Amino acid sequence: MAGDLIVGLDVGTRSEAEDMISRLDGIVDFYKIGYQLFYGGDGLTVGKELLKAGKRVFFDLKLLDIDNTVAKGVAAIAETGATMLTLHAYPKAMEAAVRAAEGSSLCLLGVTVLTSMDQADLDEAGYGISVEDLVARRARQAREAGMGGVVASAFEARAVRQIVGPDMAVVTPGIRPSGSDRGDQKRVMTPADALAAGASHLVVARPIVAAPSPRQSAQAVLAEMQAA
Repeated sequence: MAGDLIVGLDVGTRSEAEDMISRLDGIVDFYKIGYQLFYGGDGLTVGKELLKAGKRVFFDLKLLDIDNTVAKGVAAIAETGATMLTLHAYPKAMEAAVRAAEGSSLCLLGVTVLTSMDQADLDEAGYGISVEDLVARRARQAREAGMGGVVASAFEARAVRQIVGPDMAVVTPGIRPSGSDRGDQKRVMTPADALAAGASHLVVARPIVAAPSPRQSAQAVLAEMQAA
């Protein structure tokens, strides 16, 4: 299974994003826009331009609020024609989001546990549950709510795939090509191993956008994925 590569446009300005998109032209057609670009670099406009050009866009906004606010936000993103949107995998928020996205092609993703968090972080936050159990619970709740997929560490991808079945997306951030730096991620995996574990989409940001040659780095990741 080759899977899909999503490049995270983790840059601060519209011009930087457009430069990166130009560098990756012809080899990448799926981009993630998160907080940094969305709020500080006119990321909504960048996303709309990508969509207009026939690219796929994943707005990684991790929505969580009262039901009505979540629904309004989801409806607004759905109108752009975006491919994917994240929200934290809380049952009421997911149910509101699914209703709001009905009739659109937007794939809603429930974020289970951030890949920057480990068991000590969950304990400190007062969850009182293991990482694995919390991921599993949220994956089940995402499936029951009718979500399009979940976001989880590749370390939990195999268990998540068993829970959500073959049709839901399993999107794994924290992907690090062989030999690259972990950064602030604590639960990371190589592209080949993540795909073998059941991931359908791999998110790679810093190892590509911060590389001396982003194009060469993206090609290397794609080669690892194709060889999986």
